[in-house]
Amino acid sequence: MVGALYSSNIANIVLNAGLCFFAITLNGATIYALRKTPSLPKPLKALLLSLAVSDLGVGILGHPLYITRLALELKADLTSFPTFYTVYTFVTSPLASASFFGVLSLSLDRFLAIHLPLRYQELVTYQRVVTAVISVWVLSGLIPLIWPQIPIHIAYVLFAIVVVSCFVVSGVLNSMIYSKI
Repeated sequence: MVGALYSSNIANIVLNAGLCFFAITLNGATIYALRKTPSLPKPLKALLLSLAVSDLGVGILGHPLYITRLALELKADLTSFPTFYTVYTFVTSPLASASFFGVLSLSLDRFLAIHLPLRYQELVTYQRVVTAVISVWVLSGLIPLIWPQIPIHIAYVLFAIVVVSCFVVSGVLNSMIYSKI
C-alpha cells in the first residue's frame, strides 16, 4: 500500500510539473494574444482574459503548491502539513473556483450568442460581463473564508452539489451549442 502511494505521488509530481509548464506558457501566450487582438468583442475578451488569468494563476501557484503538498506527503512531514494545507487551500481554492466558473460563464456566453443572436448584444453587454467576472472572482475569494465555518460533512455535500450542477449545466449548454452548429 505504501509503495503504491509513493509511486502515485511521484507520478503526480512529474505530471503536475509538466502541466505547470504548459499552464504558464500557454495561458501567458493566450493573454498576450487576447490583448493584441482588437477584433474580438469586448465581452468575450473579458471572459477569456478572466479564464486565462485564473488558469495562469493555477500554473504559477496551484501546481507548485500541489507538488509541494505531494512532496510533504512523501516525506511524511506532518508537522508543517496543517499550516501548509491552510495556505494551500487559501491560494488554490479561489484560483480553481474562478477557473471553473469561468468555463461555465463562457459556455453560457456562447450559448446565448448562438441561440439568441438577435438579442445577444442587448443581453450581454460589456458592463454586465465585467460585473459577472468581478462577482465570480469575489465569490471564488470568499469560498476559502466560508469553508472552515461550515461543518465538514455539510461542506462536502455543498461542494459536490455545486460541482455536479456546474458540470451538468456546462455540459448541457455545450451539447446545445454543438447541436445547433
